[in-house]
Amino acid sequence: MGAGPGDPKLLTLRAAELLGKAGVVVLDTETHGPLLRHCREGVEVVEGDLQSAVKRAARGEVVVRLCEGDPTLFSSITEEVAACAAAGVDFEIVPGVPPATAVLDYAGIPAAAEVPEFRVVDAAQEQDWAVHAACRGTLVIYHGIGDAVAIGKALIAGGKPDTTPVAVTSGGTTTEQYTVVSSLGRLQADLKHAGFTEPALIVVGDAVESRDKLSWFETKPLFGWRVLVPRTKEQSRSLSEQLVSYGAVPEEVPTISVEPPRTPQQMDRAIKGLVTGRYEWVAFTSANAVKAVREKFEEYGLDARAFAGLKVAAVGDATARALVEFGVRPDLLPSGEQSSEGLVAEWPPYDSMLDPINRVLLPRADISTDTLVAGLTELGWECDDVTAYRTVRAAPPPAPIREAIKGGGFDAVLFTSSSTVRNLVGIAGKPHNVTVIAVIGPQTAKTAEEFGLRVDVMAGKASVSALATALAEFGAKQRQAAVAAGDTPRRPSQNRRGARRRGR
Repeated sequence: MGAGPGDPKLLTLRAAELLGKAGVVVLDTETHGPLLRHCREGVEVVEGDLQSAVKRAARGEVVVRLCEGDPTLFSSITEEVAACAAAGVDFEIVPGVPPATAVLDYAGIPAAAEVPEFRVVDAAQEQDWAVHAACRGTLVIYHGIGDAVAIGKALIAGGKPDTTPVAVTSGGTTTEQYTVVSSLGRLQADLKHAGFTEPALIVVGDAVESRDKLSWFETKPLFGWRVLVPRTKEQSRSLSEQLVSYGAVPEEVPTISVEPPRTPQQMDRAIKGLVTGRYEWVAFTSANAVKAVREKFEEYGLDARAFAGLKVAAVGDATARALVEFGVRPDLLPSGEQSSEGLVAEWPPYDSMLDPINRVLLPRADISTDTLVAGLTELGWECDDVTAYRTVRAAPPPAPIREAIKGGGFDAVLFTSSSTVRNLVGIAGKPHNVTVIAVIGPQTAKTAEEFGLRVDVMAGKASVSALATALAEFGAKQRQAAVAAGDTPRRPSQNRRGARRRGR
């Protein structure tokens, strides 16, 4: 089975289907690890043990052998196929997306557009470079990075002009992708400090000149940025997916653990009051609060119909989405600032002629501020402020993560609440001063500044999606400024002392 060029999302549908059925997966490299998410629980993963794998297949198990790129393109499977045939084991060859085309697409180089020839060669095998110098189109070279300069000289000796464009790309289709554009005559100078390692591709031909116009992957606003997402695992998923779409490499480090209240009786009474008509309004200030109430409903065999006759408020878009997923559409949502202050600003005052009941249920975290309660009380409402869940500080992350936070290994950190600021600093230390600090709103910014952090980015509105968008806009401006100044765009972490420099 072909594992594809590097990006795990480029795996074929057939490959994903068979991984889901596999009892054994054989692989040669840890880089295939992300593909294992397609496997069922309990799958056995082994490294390169061919004979054992064939024996398991002979007993009727589904065995998947993962190969780089496409299994028949410069990746011999002759031995594996012969072993299967000798053992009487049925086999299937599943094609994979080959780096020869995918990496070029990701590098913005049209592989075979408007050229009469597209030639792919393996430098690990003996080659007559004079023959390849006659290629009239695009020449793609596998396994040649260690001899790139010598190959360039051999192509020139074979008649290729020394001005022929060349692109060298390593880590293709991943956020580690790195491309140097040169010419056959300048390869030695341009690759001297590049630090290339395999897997890498060398592309020779005029198609390389299209990269300036067609490069789309490495020009993403946060391309290659290592971004710390200090939230709970459940909350960080959608945020991480959005960051990936901007080219970032999100790293989720839980700083908060969400746990049930120590004593459930308060929530039990609140749910009973909700059902029996004790409240006029229920106000939700987080998706976690929605989740806590939903779990209580399920515990009692209730569903969204229990909200009939009640008015429901949500503090922001993320909370509203959680309610809609529950089957409840909020009646009140701030049109301006998505915060407790924004919710109070639009909350109607209590009117005994219009409102038969003057009580509001607030299922919230144990560490919530009093802003909402004070504001509603001033408007004439009585509030039942109920602890729906507790937020406790998570365990410290592993030592390498702590060192990266303090040493400038992260390009940015996103703070989604004041508690994420306090807890991250408490369990891992303060982020390095080169790290971009992005916060969800003014209160979080104030807390960050109290801890001596410089706030670089603040979301336009209090939502994690807006926060990710604001960071992407910041990154895009940084990139544009560097390009306008004639400089190579650099990630923030590359500006710390001792960071490796390399041209792009």
